[in-house]
Amino acid sequence: MIKVFKFGGASVKDSEAVRNMTRIVKSHAHQPLVVVVSAMGKTTNAIERIHAARFEGKPYAEAVDEVTRYHTQLTNELFGEDSTGVIALQEQLKAFESAISQPCSSNYDQEYDSLIGFGELISTAIIQAYLQKEGVSSVWLDARKFIITDNRYRDARVNWEESSQRITPVKEALSKNHVCIIQGFIGSSLEGHFTSLGREGSDFTASIMAYLLDATDVTIWKDVPGMLNADPKKFKDTIKLDRISFKEAIELAYYGASVIHPKTIKPLQNKGIPLHIKSFIDPNAQGSTIEASGENDHLVPSFIQKDDQTLLSISTRDFSFIVEDNLKEIFGILSDLGIRVHLMENSAISFSIVFDGDKHKQQLLVDRLSDKYSVKYNDQLTLLTVRHGNEESLKSFLNKGETLIEQRTRHTMRMVIKSDLNT
Repeated sequence: MIKVFKFGGASVKDSEAVRNMTRIVKSHAHQPLVVVVSAMGKTTNAIERIHAARFEGKPYAEAVDEVTRYHTQLTNELFGEDSTGVIALQEQLKAFESAISQPCSSNYDQEYDSLIGFGELISTAIIQAYLQKEGVSSVWLDARKFIITDNRYRDARVNWEESSQRITPVKEALSKNHVCIIQGFIGSSLEGHFTSLGREGSDFTASIMAYLLDATDVTIWKDVPGMLNADPKKFKDTIKLDRISFKEAIELAYYGASVIHPKTIKPLQNKGIPLHIKSFIDPNAQGSTIEASGENDHLVPSFIQKDDQTLLSISTRDFSFIVEDNLKEIFGILSDLGIRVHLMENSAISFSIVFDGDKHKQQLLVDRLSDKYSVKYNDQLTLLTVRHGNEESLKSFLNKGETLIEQRTRHTMRMVIKSDLNT
């Protein structure tokens, strides 16, 4: 009867949040429990800035100090005169500083993965120490020891066979009634290189653990009451989706629903493991459940807004058709660069794609394509997706700015808009 919990950065952003998380864990510590934890607050963003500056040969000491000060203050608030938490923190900070001091290679993505997981390593070390202080029998485990991936840095693919063979330490810890604290988002390759599962990949880690351990269910603890039909930061009058199917959740995640990572659902669907999304603010509330049944999928329209999107159009220089050979070449380049396409459209002589704004990868893509193709792009666009919408629910979005692309199917409408949506 193993359960898997996942706590994101907002749920451990300060000392009171950690205390709240601890209360939730303690209330379930009577059963085998794996707790997956993200980096605290905005630590991942800070480490990304450190990586970018380090790679470009720019100063980054201030950003390192920011990470150190933030975690030191939080640890002091949690532990007071007790040095246990400080020792745990200092051990991880020392490893972080050692990694930063290493010579920087020319592989941007590999260097990113060599640093980015320290947010999770630091947060889990602090939380493990605090759980023990509060009397919870828990053990800290390094996810890089048993989540094994390929070398596709920043978006690594799980080696399921190898991971299943290395999961034994987790099973042993659970058999001794320990709560297992592990890091979300990170893994390592067979060669021992650190990898990451993609931004916001801690949800996926929880799904991986549930699959490998045959867990009864997974609960993702969020700052919202469950899975909503839209992001409440961008849309008014959101509605909680009480129950939806794995299939619908995969669709919503693919289109960019921020409440779950796109890869999270598939391993759970394969073994029929339900996923609950609950509020850490009100842990006794019902939340949302993602399961096999799809009878409720169409009841409420869902709205997904992705900002900071890039629309890039590729056309042949001699006005010849874009054919299968061209598409094979283009997708090969996209795969090499790890660029995930959110929308695509083709005509006789051009092919357009929409992807997350990333200046570094965008420039690499333009450089690779420009030798053979004419390339144009627009930045700072919005991609809006509406699932199960009706004409009434669509009206308010049709005049929000210049629509560059519009696509419709029976269940989904998508628009690329040259304007910020003020909803």
